[in-house]
Amino acid sequence: MNSIMKKILIFYLLSFNIIFSINAQNKVFVEKDYLVTISTSEIKGTLLTPNTIKKLPLVIFIAGSGPTDRNGNSTMTKNNSLKFLAEGLADQNIATYRFDKSILTTSKNVGFKEDSLRFEDEVEEVKELVQHFKKNKSFSKIYLMGHSQGSLVAILAAKNAVDGFISIAGAGRPIDLIITEQIERQAPFLKDETIKILADLKKEKIVEEINPYLIALFRKSVQPFLISWIKYHPQMEIHQLKIPILIINGTKDLQVTVKDAELLKEANLDAELVLIDNMNHIFKKIEGDIIENQKSYNNPDLPVMPELIQSITSFINKQN
Repeated sequence: MNSIMKKILIFYLLSFNIIFSINAQNKVFVEKDYLVTISTSEIKGTLLTPNTIKKLPLVIFIAGSGPTDRNGNSTMTKNNSLKFLAEGLADQNIATYRFDKSILTTSKNVGFKEDSLRFEDEVEEVKELVQHFKKNKSFSKIYLMGHSQGSLVAILAAKNAVDGFISIAGAGRPIDLIITEQIERQAPFLKDETIKILADLKKEKIVEEINPYLIALFRKSVQPFLISWIKYHPQMEIHQLKIPILIINGTKDLQVTVKDAELLKEANLDAELVLIDNMNHIFKKIEGDIIENQKSYNNPDLPVMPELIQSITSFINKQN
């Protein structure tokens, strides 16, 4: 090997060592795919663990409704809300586990039947995840954090099972009232039909004829899931929790109102309520109008608000 080749080789080796050293110093957490086998399926998720030998608290994330994945994204949106929140908490020495709901996998299977889904399926899934990490004994405490629909799932799964509960943009009213309000705001001419359909579902009656404009929301195959969901009142459920509770809502949330957060607080006066100015439903700062708000749902580079990370960190530190 001539001297020029030796110099080139040494240069590349030194360059690699420097890059490795910088990466090692800056990497404050270990991120790995983490599979949990439960009684009904396998749950695929991501475990984020800060680089430390100490036992740390673990927050299990529960995503919102629909096909929302572990990062807070779906087929229609990409904003990395849950991913960025997990990384922000890792910087504060808080471990997190975020996962893809089993429906994201099972819905792709041959023979999948949508009408077999029930709200309680998600609750049982989370309960088994909690038991898995309890048996693991790698963490000092376990918290459930539910976003949007995930808030009610977490409330139901948290009873006598975890050390604390965090609700972000969780509804304080039953889902039929939320749906009616959203329809009234977006398509008021469909409000009366919506109320009638929901009244039948509350009586556990399947509605055969649906206005074409409402098919996506009330198609026959999804009605059993709505029937199982509609019977839960978030205020009644959160009132029964005897663990530390943090309720968070943003003032620019287009989907869940500040009033909902206040209703949850009223139902459990021991809970801590934090309202974050200008935060929207996916934890992003919105200073402009509704157009800016809607665009943020497909901006995967926009960070989550630091105030959210600070609020969760402060709450958890109080318990440890």
